[in-house]
Amino acid sequence: MYLDNPDALSVLLTKLSLSAQIYVNGDFCGTWAVDTGGSKRIPFHLIGSGSAWLHFKGRSPQPLDAQDLVVFPHDAHHIISNSSDEPPANQVNTSMSNDGDVTQMICGFFEFRNPVLFPVLASLAPAVVLNASKHDRDDRVPRLITLMLTELKNTKPGYYTAIDQMAFLIFIEVLRHQMQEGALGDGLLLALFDERLGRALNAIHQTPEAPWTLDTLAEEALMGRSSFSETFHREVGLTPMKYLTQWRMNEARQLLMKTRMSVAQIAEKSGYESEAAFRKAYKNTLGEAPGAVRAKLDR
Repeated sequence: MYLDNPDALSVLLTKLSLSAQIYVNGDFCGTWAVDTGGSKRIPFHLIGSGSAWLHFKGRSPQPLDAQDLVVFPHDAHHIISNSSDEPPANQVNTSMSNDGDVTQMICGFFEFRNPVLFPVLASLAPAVVLNASKHDRDDRVPRLITLMLTELKNTKPGYYTAIDQMAFLIFIEVLRHQMQEGALGDGLLLALFDERLGRALNAIHQTPEAPWTLDTLAEEALMGRSSFSETFHREVGLTPMKYLTQWRMNEARQLLMKTRMSVAQIAEKSGYESEAAFRKAYKNTLGEAPGAVRAKLDR
C-alpha cells in the first residue's frame, strides 16, 4: 500500500510545521504553582505521578491525577498548583516550600512554526483536559503517555527526540478525541475532519497554484456548487474562494521570508498570471505590499 494520498489534517499539520517540545520533567513538592501561558505557543502539562489542581478563569478548581493531560490551545493563562485554593498572583512561578507530597509533572509546548492567517484551533475550548480515568481501554492516549513516561525514566540514547515525537502524536490524539466527543464547534478544524470538505481543503493546501474555481472545488468535494459553497462558508467561516486567497497569501508570505524568489516568480507559484494582480491580492489580504516583507528582512 502506497501512502501517496495524505488526509487533509496531515497535510495541514505538515504545511504549518507543527512541532512539540518538552522542556520540564520535574518533581514538585510542598507548596507550588505554575503558569506557562502567554508564550505565543500552545502549553500543555502532563501529571506523571501524584496529583495537582487546575485553576482556570471561569471554572471551578479541577483536580488532576496521574496521567491526566491538560492543553491550552489558545495560550491562555492558567495555574497548576498543589492546592484547590488558588495561590496569590505573586506566588506563581516562584520558589516555594519544598516539604510535602511530591507530584511529577511534564511541561511542554506545541507550536505552529509556519504562521497562519486564520486560527486553526479556534473551535477548541480554552482548556482541554483529558482525564486518564475516562479513557477507553483501546484509547491511544494512555499508551502514548505510558511510553513517554518510560522514555523519561530510562533516558536511553535518543530519548530527547523520542519524547517530543510522542508529544506530537498525543496532540493529534487530542484533536481526534475532541472530534469524537463532539467538542468542536464550527471552524477549520471541524472542516478538516469532514470527508467532503476535507477533500476540497486538501486540494487547496496541496496545489494552491491550480486555477481553482467554485465549481472545480465543489467537484473535489463531490458536492453540488450551492451546497458546497454554503456548507464551506458555514463551517470554515470564509467562502471557498476567500479561503483559497488567504491560503495562497500565507504560502506567498513564507516564500518571501524564506527564499530569494522574485515577486514575479512567487506570483506565478501562487496561481497568478499577473504580478500586478498578485501584488493587489497580497496587500488587500495582509495589509502590506510584498516588497515590504523583504524590506523588513533586509534591514
